[in-house]
Amino acid sequence: MARSHIAMVSIPAPGHVNPSLEILRELVARGHRVTYANDAAVKDVVESTGAEFKEYASTLPPVNTAGAADESGKSWDGDTIDHLALFQAEYESMLPQLRRLYEHDRPDLFLYDIAGGPARVLAEEWNVPIVQLSPTYVAWEGYEDDMKSFVDTMRADPRGAALYERQGKLLRDNGVETDPDEFYGRPARAVVLIAKSLQPNADRVNEDVYTFVGPALPTRRPADGRWERPAGAGKVLLVSLGTAFTDHADFYRRCIEAFGDLDGWHVVLQIGQHVDVGELGTVPGNVEVHRWVPQFDILGQADAFLTHAGMGGSSEGMFTGTPMIAAPQATDQFENADALVAAGVAVRVDSSEVSAARLRDALARVDAEPVRRRSAELAAELCSAGGVDAAVRVVEEFL
Repeated sequence: MARSHIAMVSIPAPGHVNPSLEILRELVARGHRVTYANDAAVKDVVESTGAEFKEYASTLPPVNTAGAADESGKSWDGDTIDHLALFQAEYESMLPQLRRLYEHDRPDLFLYDIAGGPARVLAEEWNVPIVQLSPTYVAWEGYEDDMKSFVDTMRADPRGAALYERQGKLLRDNGVETDPDEFYGRPARAVVLIAKSLQPNADRVNEDVYTFVGPALPTRRPADGRWERPAGAGKVLLVSLGTAFTDHADFYRRCIEAFGDLDGWHVVLQIGQHVDVGELGTVPGNVEVHRWVPQFDILGQADAFLTHAGMGGSSEGMFTGTPMIAAPQATDQFENADALVAAGVAVRVDSSEVSAARLRDALARVDAEPVRRRSAELAAELCSAGGVDAAVRVVEEFL
């Protein structure tokens, strides 16, 4: 295939950047020129794929602050309307920056994350083909009817009504008359980077539009570092609440009480940047504590995974066939946790209330043969979905 210019657009958040990195790496390896528009915070990880970095300045708060405001006063605190307002402000700032970045360097194809909506505005204006890379659920036939009550409640709130007006105005000002929900929620073509088993109403998804390829993951991520299994370690449990919602010292203490000195288990505990190690109390010898860990490398060796059920961690746990304890914290994590349980690969707990005894019971349940067997089956399903190769095939066919 002739060398093409493929432009990727996303926001500076791990859950919106990491899922597609291997696709971009493979496109570069196949000789395409890949550019990536994002904030400077992710420049190094983007350039590690071989893509050319194009910088825009994001207005979003940092994602690893557990909701706390940054120096600008911006915060991830608040409800769904507050969060969507942050994304709308990002779109209003991103669009003119993208226009400047690409007006004299127009791509042959846009790729965009679900939070890279302004790329679609430019694609329609410039008549450039575009493919969404979705790291999460997609719309199904009847989705709008199923969500009508939620949308009506949003529009009834004065803040929600103002938000919808802002969304529509941005699109209209740039020549798009489509309703914002349809424009952002109904891509013309999409590659879906999750297991089809986790997609709600999968039987009602139009697979002429949406192609499920599963997580686009490598066998390991060298840039993330490596984890060495300690000599003599028995089974391995990884405990991680991801990057954004990590300020939970009490929960970590209960994990240490539950799994510390648990016969046959070695525990890797990631605590993030906000919790002081001294807050954890006495740490038994079978527990190693880190602020950050090479999660994917550990999961390749782990026997169980206690996760907040973010889509990235959930996908990695399924890809590696690692049975999971799901402890959702916010947003879509509750739905993800329920989907993992329904798929037979997880047990769900309430991190705010669960006791040490309940945590030990959850570990025993996910370590039992039915969950281990189902986890292996789902990992095989994801492998057969095609991952990186299947995603790249869709992109190149679109070119």
